[in-house]
Amino acid sequence: MKKTFWKADWFAGLVISLLFLFAGGSAILQGLERVAYDWGVRASSRDAGDQISIIAIDEQSIANIGRWPWSRNVHAEMTDMLAGAKAKVIGNTVFFTEPQIDPGLAYIRKITEFVQDAAGQGSELAIADTEEVASAPVQDESGHNPLLDGLRTLLDEARSALSTDARLSHSIANAGNVVLAMPFVIGEPRGNPDKPLPEYVSRNQLGKVMDRVGAGEAGLLPIPTIGVLPPIPELGEPAAAIGHLNVNPDVDGAIRSEPLVLEHYGQYYPSLSMQIAARYLNLQPQDIEVRLGEGVRLGKLNIATDPYLQMNTFFYEGADGRPVFPVDSFYDVYSGKIPVEKYRDRIVLIGATAEGIGDAQVTPISPAMKPIETLAHSVASILNEDFFISPTWAFWAERGLWLLIALYLILLLPRLRAGAAATVTVVLLGLLIAGHFYLMTQQGMWLQFASPAALLLVGHALLTTKRFLVTEQGKVKSEAESAESNRNLALMFQSQGQLDMAFDRLRKCPMDDSLMDLFYNLGLDFERKRQFNKAEAVFAYMAEYNPKYKDIEQRLNRSRAMAETIILGGGSAGRTNAGTLILDDGTVEKPMLGRYQIEKELGKGAMGVVYQGRDPKIGRVVAIKTMALAQEFEPDELEDVKARFFREAETAGRLNHPNIVTMYDAGEEHDLAYIAMEFLKGQDLTPYTKPDNLLSLDKVADIIIKTAEALDYAHSYNVVHRDIKPANIMYEPETGNVKVTDFGIARITDSSRTKTGMVLGTPSYMSPEQLAGKKVDGRSDLFSLGVMFYQLVSGQLPFTGDSMATLMFKIANEEHANIRTLNPDVSPCLSDIIDRMLEKDADKRYARGAEIAADIRRCLGQVG
Repeated sequence: MKKTFWKADWFAGLVISLLFLFAGGSAILQGLERVAYDWGVRASSRDAGDQISIIAIDEQSIANIGRWPWSRNVHAEMTDMLAGAKAKVIGNTVFFTEPQIDPGLAYIRKITEFVQDAAGQGSELAIADTEEVASAPVQDESGHNPLLDGLRTLLDEARSALSTDARLSHSIANAGNVVLAMPFVIGEPRGNPDKPLPEYVSRNQLGKVMDRVGAGEAGLLPIPTIGVLPPIPELGEPAAAIGHLNVNPDVDGAIRSEPLVLEHYGQYYPSLSMQIAARYLNLQPQDIEVRLGEGVRLGKLNIATDPYLQMNTFFYEGADGRPVFPVDSFYDVYSGKIPVEKYRDRIVLIGATAEGIGDAQVTPISPAMKPIETLAHSVASILNEDFFISPTWAFWAERGLWLLIALYLILLLPRLRAGAAATVTVVLLGLLIAGHFYLMTQQGMWLQFASPAALLLVGHALLTTKRFLVTEQGKVKSEAESAESNRNLALMFQSQGQLDMAFDRLRKCPMDDSLMDLFYNLGLDFERKRQFNKAEAVFAYMAEYNPKYKDIEQRLNRSRAMAETIILGGGSAGRTNAGTLILDDGTVEKPMLGRYQIEKELGKGAMGVVYQGRDPKIGRVVAIKTMALAQEFEPDELEDVKARFFREAETAGRLNHPNIVTMYDAGEEHDLAYIAMEFLKGQDLTPYTKPDNLLSLDKVADIIIKTAEALDYAHSYNVVHRDIKPANIMYEPETGNVKVTDFGIARITDSSRTKTGMVLGTPSYMSPEQLAGKKVDGRSDLFSLGVMFYQLVSGQLPFTGDSMATLMFKIANEEHANIRTLNPDVSPCLSDIIDRMLEKDADKRYARGAEIAADIRRCLGQVG
């Protein structure tokens, strides 16, 4: 039978491999190849250089200069500015395919024609608006008409001023380094062109064309075109060069390649990017050598392409989110805000980035890259010889990989066990992925490894699934025997009191009605042992199969209630419920901790769980802070931890202030220590640090005054809080009551005690001396209070950083932004108070909280 399975797997592997071979050109597999290509591009790292700058026609420029399209006077002035700054090459991507005629220019031309006709016919121009004009001679001694001559002069001046094309033509001619763009119409010619291209276009064709590999016979020629939209002659003739700005999207619509050359009825025309690179290298189109089917040679640069002369562009990624190429707003340069001298000896690319002017392009590094940025990447790729090539042997290498994977699926995989097969598959997949990334990132080569990788994964999955389904039938009998064995072992373990092992064995049996009784009895045994959390797990497991079985719903709710109110204790015995009782009627008595009755869990504190409790003798609601010492610490640490825990109670117990939480009691049951303290209403200040939920300045000032006075009181007892932050200040909006909480990390600063407790805190609020690990006093709390004050009035922290090291450096060395720049409503005197609280030198900071409270009151009085 094993031999039959192997034959079936061999045939299945062969079918899968052949399907992948014939589907290699499908959209799905080609899409996978492009995804792998994009990953390889993003994983590659190269330097784009600093010779390219972009001047963007963005929303800001359109808003300030005017609606698009602009008068060509604007382009002329920018060209003059860049030419004056000695820019090396100016690449303008605006299509100047139609003349721009000012409405006034049309009338000037009509008037000019009329005057010329009048002068030609010898007519007299009768102007009698004034006596002086009427008495003027029609002709002078030489026979000229002075009125017509003056009118001609004015008309010439008006025509020159209104002809923006002439103005731009003059600027392009003076610059001598402007490269313009023109679009070709892609298509397969079926005859001869209607008319030859203008001389100023045809002079850009490439003359050095070589065919060393028989590309013409094999049909490996550049993309053909049937038409072109050249710039108007007035602008095209003075241009230094003209290049096409056509793109050829990939199968998924993304732009990954640049067609460096297009064919137009047997003539070859370069792309705009190659023309710009050539001008930068002081080369003419006649200096560009085209090697059909291989690539392009530009001076000493050898640009390898695909057989159709398309370059796989290298897309550069900037560091820390910054753009690779500097992008300046057209308006900022035009208005002089950005000095034009920065473009000296650079390639300057001018193009649109505003929404609605040109479509964004999908590239390997961006889902929405502007065409002008794509052009910059193409120019940099040419100048740096950074591009990805598919070598001539790539086809055979890809077919060899397919054959290797196919042989593995057909011959080897069916003979391997599941674990060994998974290991070999993972190793082969890892080699394919590593090879793909190595070739792209280190060698600049792109081989299509995604299809062999997909064949490997899909083939492995299908063959192993088939094997599992075929062999699963033979396991049914074995599993039935295993279920009976597990059932008997579970009953034996339960009779011996080993309930956990019994539960594990029963869960390995297929669930049915006959097992429900066994699970139910096991849950009752857990209850008898007062292990209610485990009883809950048993009843929950049963409820998934049949939630209506007997009284399982009531049992589950009761066990869950017991698990939620469970109290830790009992020495090393772990979790118990010694303080919890189940009455005869089945109700649950809430557990006791010392003399307090536990109501519910409130949350996790700095050192343990916090419960809401009640003193049954006087009915007072309290917050009870606990720590299960035996479970949290090793025995050799236990005594020190207990001492630290009760030192917190001692610290809090020494403080009696209306703005400091009151501590009522402390105690210990077994290894569970607890502190009972005042139960506070309201919430902490964290929600009021959000920019859209800030309190009024008066309320913030009142909070800071009360907190400062509470800290002044604590500091008078040598108690430093060490973690002042919004989360540790409780605030009740209705009454304005403020309470400082959690002295759990406070440290007694008596001279007799140098280290009592852990040095903790929240980094964003810590003082420079606290971050440096120095011994701190009350002034450290006042710095933290200043950080909180700053955040409550602005919605931002004064110091932020991407990492702990950056944050610590800023707190210790950099000045915070003035609070009035974030919230202009803050008065100058309040700003001065915040600045003094945030002094990095503790000696220059406030010495006492009472001084802060007094200064704030004085400031509020002055403002009021």
